[in-house]
Amino acid sequence: MASSITEKLKNIGPGALVAAGFVGPGTVTTCTVSGASYGYTMLWALLFATVATIIFQEMAARVGIVTQEGLGENIRDRISHPVLKWIAIVIVIIAIFIGNTAYETGNITGGILGIQAVVNAPMIPIVIVLGVLAFAAMWVGSYKLVEKILTGIVIFMGLVFLITAFASPVDWGAVVAGLFTPSLPEGQAGAKGILTAVGLIGTTIVPYNLFLHASGAPSASMDPEPDCLHARFDCVLSIGLGGIISMAILVCAAANMHAAGITVTNGKDMAVALQPLLGNWATVLIGIGLLAAGFSSAITAPLSAAYAVNGVLGWGKTLKDLKFKIVWIIVLVAGCLMAVLLGKSPTELILVAQAANAILLPIMAFFVMYVANGKSLGKWRNHAFSNICGVIFICITLFMCWRNMSSFLTTLQTLIGA
Repeated sequence: MASSITEKLKNIGPGALVAAGFVGPGTVTTCTVSGASYGYTMLWALLFATVATIIFQEMAARVGIVTQEGLGENIRDRISHPVLKWIAIVIVIIAIFIGNTAYETGNITGGILGIQAVVNAPMIPIVIVLGVLAFAAMWVGSYKLVEKILTGIVIFMGLVFLITAFASPVDWGAVVAGLFTPSLPEGQAGAKGILTAVGLIGTTIVPYNLFLHASGAPSASMDPEPDCLHARFDCVLSIGLGGIISMAILVCAAANMHAAGITVTNGKDMAVALQPLLGNWATVLIGIGLLAAGFSSAITAPLSAAYAVNGVLGWGKTLKDLKFKIVWIIVLVAGCLMAVLLGKSPTELILVAQAANAILLPIMAFFVMYVANGKSLGKWRNHAFSNICGVIFICITLFMCWRNMSSFLTTLQTLIGA
């Protein structure tokens, strides 16, 4: 028994990267805004999103292991009718470009919030520096060590939030109620509340992580069974822990900011959530953490877009391939421009970016379920339980996005006209 658990722990990998990927500036900002504005009442959205992430990431990993191909290749190969194939390819490409540009906007904005929490620097020079550094890292291709260091900082920040949650005056009864009693604010706060709830879903279930997981999961083993079982354990443990850290961020904000009526508009406001543990050092950690999370994700989002688009089109997927570079350059430049043009209210911009991805999420979830039910997977095709859970998730997300559309468009118009 002990040796079996040890073996499973040794095989933890892609799931941990997925968890580290969604605990980025979008998650820190959205969870803090949620806790500060609505207390513990939005925890159910994080629980829902975490369970859904485990289910869909496990599907993506299983597809990658059994077929030895990425998600994009599976979507292209599974549809035989040429017209339907190109319709699917166009839909996926549009969703990836819009979604990853929205995430990239949030990533760059997160880096801005991090730097401005520590020093009073103007926005445009920060965007230029972050954009140039991200471009150089991806163009050269030697970014793995930097990415590991930045990911380590983000994980440390997440653990600090977890410890702070237990050091804060938390109403644990309200925490339990918030986890298992879905509710949304009423009255004037209702529109912003559903935007926040949808943002919590969008910041947790990251569509590009589905492509990364499928591409990172393939194994050379002839028997996929042990790899599929290890991937399932990896998803449950790693993503489950990532979800707990996201909940801890919300709990810290609810316990230390909601009762005081603190409104989150910048990185310094977010630091209040960590003051019970770190005191005046909270601002420094939030600043460094947001910068690390923003910059590391500013590399990951464009690259994942390139992997997804090149995979579904059957193009080369190496860092030196020209078409691959063109895709990530477009996403990086678009994200930087959007961060400048819409960045006068950075926390609102990050919230809208996460909500935008939640709106696109059902499209990607449908394609994951489609390829996970392919005959080529044999006994590793989706069973009834996975399909039922997937359909329920897609329906609930579609309903929430429909309810959210008015608030989303209003907030977006405000940002454009700000």
